[in-house]
This record gives sequence, C-alpha cells and structure tokens, in this order.
Amino acid sequence: MKIYLILMMMCSSLLAENGMSEKQAEELVELALAGLNREYPNKPGQVMKTAEDVISPREMSPVFFGHFDWHSSVHGHWTLVRMLRHFPKAEWNAKVRAALDAKLTKQGLQKEADRLAEHPSFERMYGWAWALRLGLELRALEDEQGKRWAAAYLPLEQVIVGHAKAYLPKLDWPVRCGFHPESGFPLSQMLDWARGTGDDAFEKLLVSKARQFYGKDSAYPVRYEPSGNDFFSPGLNEADLMRRVLPTAEFRQWLAAFFPNFDLGNLSQPVSVSDLDDGHLVHLVGLNLSRAWTMRGIAGVLDGPEKATLLEAAKKHQEAGLKDTFSGSYEGEHWLGSFAVYLLTGVGQ
Repeated sequence: MKIYLILMMMCSSLLAENGMSEKQAEELVELALAGLNREYPNKPGQVMKTAEDVISPREMSPVFFGHFDWHSSVHGHWTLVRMLRHFPKAEWNAKVRAALDAKLTKQGLQKEADRLAEHPSFERMYGWAWALRLGLELRALEDEQGKRWAAAYLPLEQVIVGHAKAYLPKLDWPVRCGFHPESGFPLSQMLDWARGTGDDAFEKLLVSKARQFYGKDSAYPVRYEPSGNDFFSPGLNEADLMRRVLPTAEFRQWLAAFFPNFDLGNLSQPVSVSDLDDGHLVHLVGLNLSRAWTMRGIAGVLDGPEKATLLEAAKKHQEAGLKDTFSGSYEGEHWLGSFAVYLLTGVGQ
C-alpha cells in the first residue's frame, strides 16, 4: 500500500509540473472554491419517503451540499485537496486549507457516512467512485492536517466499500452509457482505491467483475458514440479499466480485438458543444476531457503507431475540453474543473 501511494505521488507530481501551470491551477482552485458553500441551485438526488425528508441540502448533507449535487461537491473537494498536494507553496494554499478545514470535520463527515448507510443506493456507483478517489487523495496528504482529515473521512469510505461489496456480486451486467450510471469509470476508481489501501478482497472482487463484464468484448461500435448527453465514452472507459486489470501483453491482445485494425471511428475527433448554458448539452465538454484522460491511460501501456494515434487524439480532445471548461455558466462550471484537474494531473496513469 505504501509503495503504491509513493508511486502515485511521484507520478502525479511530475505530470502536474509538466501539464499544469500554477496560474492554471489557481483558476481551477477558484472554480472549486466558488461552489464549495453554494447551496443553491441544488439537486439532492434522494428519494423522499415522508414529509420529514423535506429538508434543506445543508441539513441533508452537512459537508457535500455545494456544487449543485452531492457527487460534484465530492469531486470539488477532491480538486482542492489535489491542488494542495501539487502546489504546496502556492499563495492560495492557506486559503484552501482553511476552507477545507471548515468542511472536513469529524462530526460532519460522520453525518455523511450515516446518510450513505441509510440510503444504500444513493450515488451508486458514480458518487461512490469520486468519494473513494477523494479518500485516496486525503491519504496522500502526509501532514498532520491531512492525516486528521483522512481519519475523519474513514467512516464514509468504509460505508461505501461495504455497499460496493454487497452490490457488485448482484450486478450481473455492466451499465453501458455515457453518463452517471456507467460502470467502467467507477470500477476503475474503486480498483485504484483498493490497490492504494491494500484491500485485497475488494481488489479481487473488482478484477473478477471487470473480467466478467468486459473480458470477452470485441468489435466495439465506435461509430455509435457519442450520445447527446455523454460526458463519458463507455468504450474508452471500458478500455481504461481493462488496462488496469489485464497484464500488458493480455491487454494488448484484448484491445486489438476491441478496436479491430485500431479503427477508433467517432472516438478519434473531439465533439462540438452547441450550448454551454444547457445542463445536459454541456456534458459534452466533459466528454472531451474524459476521452483525453482515458486515451492517455491506454496509451501508457502501448507502443508504436497505436500509442502515437491515441496521444494525438488525446491532445485534440484536451484542447477542445479546456477551451470550454470556463463557460461562465454554473451549469458546467460546478463540475468541469474537476474533470480538467483529473486530466491535467494524470490521475490513474
């Protein structure tokens, strides 16, 4: 576990130095801070069973009430923690630490854990994935404040992992879509968490499920993407998961069958976004960013022309996604900064 975290820190630090300037980091930090305590507009995402459930977002979720919805708040917090690690001497560092310290309290995080325990399907599995990614990031903060945050956060991680271990054996088929319910992305994040924390039983379950869901896939329909509201490529998410799961030689064989003749079809070019103020259409900005990070992840275990093809396509997608990350509209800005940070700091690579 310790070796995994050290490697993660070394690799991501190098990527941060090469992929993001401090000025760019400051802009993304400000984007995350802007939504940290912004309670409205809000999409609670929880089924209300009685009139007693009609409470404010802040009462419902004392830590993750901002950024429009729970999962966006989680990865908004993650963005700030990650920026602290990559830019420890930045002028905004103290401001970010103070903002996080006010939020990541033992009492507040225990209430978040209790809420998740009472609602096992809440944020399944997209929100779970980001929550475990935040937990992994907190563990990598080795100062005393970071250790305190990580300890307070632990009950929430434990609830989510318990839910996942109970749910995944019952999930007989993968979810193939380009938005929240999709299963490739959360399996990837959970696998990184399991390896980063040394949870061997969880890792074994995740690897088994990935092989069950995707191990025999071939001839992916690259001309059927994207759908109109996608922020993920289900095909690229799947491949990005399988490069984590399979040994390199086996993965290359799998990928050759998955993308015959390495024809990427519609995946090779960035998508256009017609309206950055539309909450669903703006998902396509996230699609450009997430395609770029999956392509880079997959390219990392390839060589030759396939590697070059993916890296060139990733560059185009990154340019298109970053151009629209700062739209001036909260519809996109409440979450797109996190996708940009994930890409620019090389998460999972």
